[in-house]
Amino acid sequence: MKAIVCTEYGSPDVLQLREVEKPTPKDNEVLIKIHATTVGPAHCAFRKGDPFIVKLVYGLRRPRQPILGTELAGEIEAIGKNVKLFNLGDQIVGLSVKTSGAHAEYICLPEDGLLVIKSANITYEEAASVCDGAPTALIFLRDKAKLQSGQKVLIHGASGSVGVYAIQLAKYLGAEVTGVCSTTNIELVKSLGADKVIDYTQEDFTRSGLTYDVILDAVGKSSFSDCKGALTQGGIYLSTVPTMAILLHMLWTSKIGSKKAIFVPAGLMQNTENLNFLMELVEADKLKAVIDRRYPIEQVPDAHRYVDTGRKKGSIVITMNS
Repeated sequence: MKAIVCTEYGSPDVLQLREVEKPTPKDNEVLIKIHATTVGPAHCAFRKGDPFIVKLVYGLRRPRQPILGTELAGEIEAIGKNVKLFNLGDQIVGLSVKTSGAHAEYICLPEDGLLVIKSANITYEEAASVCDGAPTALIFLRDKAKLQSGQKVLIHGASGSVGVYAIQLAKYLGAEVTGVCSTTNIELVKSLGADKVIDYTQEDFTRSGLTYDVILDAVGKSSFSDCKGALTQGGIYLSTVPTMAILLHMLWTSKIGSKKAIFVPAGLMQNTENLNFLMELVEADKLKAVIDRRYPIEQVPDAHRYVDTGRKKGSIVITMNS
């Protein structure tokens, strides 16, 4: 089978398309024929080994898992003899957080892993896109910030893969949403339901005098120190990027002050309940996929180069030809 293999840290040039052995499911596993996956900032960080915490977790000298990729949508082609939750031909969507491996034509995952039946009213590509950012946004806003109806939330990086779903989920939860993005993405952010949009090239939201109950930095472009003045008393600052600064502020604010800084490894906190919830929102037309570009698996290095520009909107989807 075809797979994109990364055996060293570096530029997109380290990514190689190779023929590797097709996996065989164990007794408790399903073999998934992948139709769509994604490339996002996290995958680029894993490829680069930057920030350094990536190397601490995934391998100091080289990636322990040479096939990257965590989000996937596809069809079950074979099942182990003990599998009871899925059947041959099931269309599924899921995450391979612990072992990666989704940048390939096939993957084996345990039936009790992060796999659920795909909503019937979206394509494989759209399902992979939803899995790209929505689970992270859900963990940060609903579970960590405890976002409530009527609260004011600001989404920094509102047009990215986490931001586009954070807007929609915050609106679903009843919040008043302000999105921060560049000039070219204002209409997109408005179309997703943002009540207000701030063009960061024209205005600094930290100096506007307005305050928010929750600030979610979905792109790691701000800091708690920058945003503290824009938080209400008891307000929460969330960052999806594990910098040393956010980790230190998280430790400090857990002990002192009413305003809190929070980072969590959202990928490791996912569960099938969350994925099913997101598929239910899709079924109810409360959540829609946002795809910027599509690349065939052979062009994954080009997808990484585009993501590295920082200009993508929503998700970058990788499709399989076979």
